[in-house]
Amino acid sequence: MKLEVGRAVWELGERPRILGILNATPDSFSDGGRFLDPQEAVSQGLRLADEGADALDVGGESTRPSGATYGEGRREVSLDEELGRVLPVVRELRRRLPLLPISIDTRKAVVAQAALAAGADLVNDVSGGAFDPAMLPLCARSGCGLVLMHSRGTPETMASLASYGDVAGEVAAELRERLKAALAAGIQPERIALDPGFGFAKSPAQSRRLLRDLGGLTGIGRPLVIGASRKALLGSAAPPAERIFESIAAAVLALERGARLFRVHDVGATVRALRAAWAVLREGERAPPSWTT
Repeated sequence: MKLEVGRAVWELGERPRILGILNATPDSFSDGGRFLDPQEAVSQGLRLADEGADALDVGGESTRPSGATYGEGRREVSLDEELGRVLPVVRELRRRLPLLPISIDTRKAVVAQAALAAGADLVNDVSGGAFDPAMLPLCARSGCGLVLMHSRGTPETMASLASYGDVAGEVAAELRERLKAALAAGIQPERIALDPGFGFAKSPAQSRRLLRDLGGLTGIGRPLVIGASRKALLGSAAPPAERIFESIAAAVLALERGARLFRVHDVGATVRALRAAWAVLREGERAPPSWTT
């Protein structure tokens, strides 16, 4: 299976791919405020690239759910503010890393369009293209890659919508509907990946069941992006920034269940863990010295 990301074509049978998280926000649940300054964000992006990231995912608005699990304090971000946070970072990363794919994490078509013009290759939309009716037509016109994430409602309301009889089956059905909408808008299937949306309109227990039953989502026929890094589903009492081992465990479990794209904070450690797990899954061959095999 392949995914076309701007100038890159990822054959996902070759190896897993890593998207390094770069939050240019003051209020993201794990690292809010650390990379709000554009220079700090660019420096972090360069570090993640050096650690082995296959792409960088730049976001300027926290979309973490409100409530006890992730805490309060998230606020709506104006269009101008979001643009001001992400565009300098995307432009400079594109200048410094001309060949590395860059993703823009946004629900808003105006932000996506500006970031694509500044050099981004991929749009990562936590609403699955449902929040802004202009998003899917924009992605069709631009020819960019697109990640459609499963969610329900908005960050303010999604906790009240976390009701499932069969969480994996219902998430799969709802992702199929978002995929159908994207295809109807004219987006080529090779440019679309799907994200089951751990923690979005799902309790930690529901997210763990979804991870356990993740293999059922591979039947949709598009690559799966896993965004479990540092999240509450991992069942850890440690602060989010210290959940590196739990995050790696989730990534390895997801790899075994068919996921091939991983959106993570701790790039270097995840690369090493998935490299070893991939060697075992590929008939137990010796762990390769690089991702080239």
